[in-house]
Amino acid sequence: MPRPRVMLIGLGGTIAMSADAGAVVPALGAAQLVAAVPGLAGAGVDVEVLDFRQTASASLSFDDLLGLAAVLDALDGVDGIVVTQGTDSMEETAYLLDLAYRGDTPVVMTGAMRAASAAGADGPANLLAAVRVAVSPQARGRGVLVVMADEIHAAVRVRKTHTTGVAAFRSPGGGVLGQVTEGRVRFVNAAARGPGVPLPALDPRRPRVRVALLTMALGDDGTLAETLLRDDAWHGAVIAGFGGGHVPAGVVPVLRRLAARMPVVLASRTGEGDVLTSSYGYPGGEVDLLGAGLIPAGPLDPLKARVLLHLLLSAGVPATHLPSAFTATADPSTAASPPLRVDLGRLPANRSPIT
Repeated sequence: MPRPRVMLIGLGGTIAMSADAGAVVPALGAAQLVAAVPGLAGAGVDVEVLDFRQTASASLSFDDLLGLAAVLDALDGVDGIVVTQGTDSMEETAYLLDLAYRGDTPVVMTGAMRAASAAGADGPANLLAAVRVAVSPQARGRGVLVVMADEIHAAVRVRKTHTTGVAAFRSPGGGVLGQVTEGRVRFVNAAARGPGVPLPALDPRRPRVRVALLTMALGDDGTLAETLLRDDAWHGAVIAGFGGGHVPAGVVPVLRRLAARMPVVLASRTGEGDVLTSSYGYPGGEVDLLGAGLIPAGPLDPLKARVLLHLLLSAGVPATHLPSAFTATADPSTAASPPLRVDLGRLPANRSPIT
């Protein structure tokens, strides 16, 4: 029986960093990451590697991730795909890829909270667990997964909740999908896979889309939101409101004017739970804001709502279709059409097997 084949795609990040004059910097390629994993040789898996990027994850761009999504769609002959990157933006990049990638071959993202040169580096263990999940038949058709500290997370739920702790990732609103224990993969939960979205072509001449993220705070008077009205560079905005989706009463007139000019999505800054739609009718409550034209984000946190809005605007989805797109994401059963596909463009050639 042939051994399972896994493609490991490296983007850089802490997992690929090593100390240089005291501070860590990107240093290791994908092949070096594989070589540093105790137990991988005995896992019965053949691994190929592709160095796609070598950067801190905070510097990854939407175009970087759309290019990676094209690579994922083009891969064949592999049983699973593992993507390594920095953890800083993983909750966003995982969700973007989950929206863009519609294949059934498992895609598992992982990284590290401690650099490769640190005492107690967690990268090798995370990578081994990610490979095991990627070749598990139970992982097929579940979209993009995140594996950290032996826990399996759905891209739509996962959040980084600690700056340095190795157990930094949590899945509010549903919990983890499963665990890896003594090399065994066990799924104990499910997350409905959301619909794909129309994707912009990979064209460097495509106009750049900018989506602002504004977090409401005590005493906000709308001055910051007003800057978006004075700057034509912005194409959309996400408002991270108090509680179930609320803002100070004085901010409402600004948001009403803003929603008349661009799509404005209402999310909650709390980190868990749906944005309300019909509970609070006072000035600044969600009923007031939705009446002013804001779009409810459903269960999406502000970061993920921004990712979704950015993709939809980049693909030229009409503003009138945006509310239904967010509704379909909140309830995948409402999705009725397949996603448009990305123009593959040119694929990187530095794909190589580990022997």
